Amino acid sequence: MDNFIYLIIVVLLFLTELIYFRIADKYNIIDKPNHRSAHTQVTLRGGGIIFPIAFIIFCLFNLNEAIQNYWSFGLGLLAICIISFADDVKTLSNKIRLSVHLVSVTLLLYFAGAFNLMPVWAWPILFILVIGTLNAYNFMDGINGMTGAYSLITLGSLAYINKEIIRFTDENFIWYPIIACLVFLFFNFRKKAKCFAGDVGSMGIGFWVLGLITLLIMRTGEYKYILLLSIYGMEVVLTIIERILLKENIFEAHRRHLYQLLANEKKVSHLVVSSVYAVCQLLINIFLIHSQLPFWAVILIIFIPAGGMYLALKWKLKKEYNL
Repeated sequence: MDNFIYLIIVVLLFLTELIYFRIADKYNIIDKPNHRSAHTQVTLRGGGIIFPIAFIIFCLFNLNEAIQNYWSFGLGLLAICIISFADDVKTLSNKIRLSVHLVSVTLLLYFAGAFNLMPVWAWPILFILVIGTLNAYNFMDGINGMTGAYSLITLGSLAYINKEIIRFTDENFIWYPIIACLVFLFFNFRKKAKCFAGDVGSMGIGFWVLGLITLLIMRTGEYKYILLLSIYGMEVVLTIIERILLKENIFEAHRRHLYQLLANEKKVSHLVVSSVYAVCQLLINIFLIHSQLPFWAVILIIFIPAGGMYLALKWKLKKEYNL
């Protein structure tokens, strides 16, 4: 991509965010602190609207290719972002949100060619995996910098794979969300964030990242690349297991994630916690990309030490604060 085009995209996304701030302020689209919040100040919600806008700009600069190759992805992304933004403004029923999620994931899997490359019996597994990962993105969006920094690491890893390992998509299709993450982080990676991503942001960038990872897996047949999201996956799965063992309703809001304990009880800086999560995923990605080991071995090497450290730290914090 030409450097001048990069600059134009950055300016457009900055303007989009600034215009949205005025709209959100006027119509009171805010996030008020509650008993499970990791923040204490009223903050604008929905700053992640920059991610679907980035895709629209991508289409405008790559119109013919977008119409031919990205229409199904775009419809899925816009559908899930619209319903998520509506949910940011006014809470919607789970049935409505799940219905749109199913349609969007269907379009994503069609875009990636999964229905042609995977046997029919595997389709339900794919739906559960993708919808579960999307919701994991939403669950983990709880402190300043988390969604933006973590997504930036994953997208950067995908850009490296696309350039140095195997070309699986147009490089612009990765660089646009990278630029959007950088612009979003300018407003969010702060002690007092100017805005939060909101559901529209976490679901939007999560959908884009999953679209890229699914494309990569379908192109290579290497399922190990789902581990580009292994930190999020481990955190959410272990927390769900913990809540089931405690006989809690796993669909209700809570403060049992490790990052929540660190930010809320331990009072560790949001930016430090987000950075540690991103760096841990980066280290895993470096190993993952260059490893020639079989998938099962990679899983064991990643999850046994990472899971052990996670559980040990969480147990220590729960004991320290009598949780």
